Amino acid sequence: MEYYLPLFNESNSLDVPGLIESLKLKETSTSPIMLDRYPPYSPFYGVMGVVFSSVLTSAGAAYGTAVSGTGIAATAVMRPELVMKSIIPVVMAGIIAIYGLVVSVLLSGELAPAPKYSLPTGYVHLAAGLSVGFAGLAAGYAVGEVGEVGVRHIALQPRLFIGMILILIFAEVLGLYGLIIGIYLYTVNIK
Repeated sequence: MEYYLPLFNESNSLDVPGLIESLKLKETSTSPIMLDRYPPYSPFYGVMGVVFSSVLTSAGAAYGTAVSGTGIAATAVMRPELVMKSIIPVVMAGIIAIYGLVVSVLLSGELAPAPKYSLPTGYVHLAAGLSVGFAGLAAGYAVGEVGEVGVRHIALQPRLFIGMILILIFAEVLGLYGLIIGIYLYTVNIK
């Protein structure tokens, strides 16, 4: 029994002229070179850049908020007057998600259908989303861990507050570095 595959000829090799004829490339303005540079799947990479930038930074912010929140709850049992002072790590963790939101909005404004959105542009937008996403994930982890331990120990030694804030700032800056790289990659024009 022999199966008929329209892309292959009798010798089981790829029938390129038949494939080009079936795509009717001669009747359209689309050429094989255009299909190479602007394939139908090129917007997928840009969309994944948008997704990674928002999802990974939100995961980092959620982790930082949750872990810092448990430290605040433990501190509130011993020293309830420190709750408002201890809320700083939660606020800093929430800012990390805003970095991902900024890059997601910028990248989604550049998305277009395949004939207008090149494959290299999709790769660059994916890299922008991944850079801010993973930097935000790492920054959220760092803010959460430092915030939780710092808040617990501030209840025992209030002079640690300034040191905790400085460490939180340096942890937050990791996410800011990812934002800077993401915005720089967004501005690259490699059409």
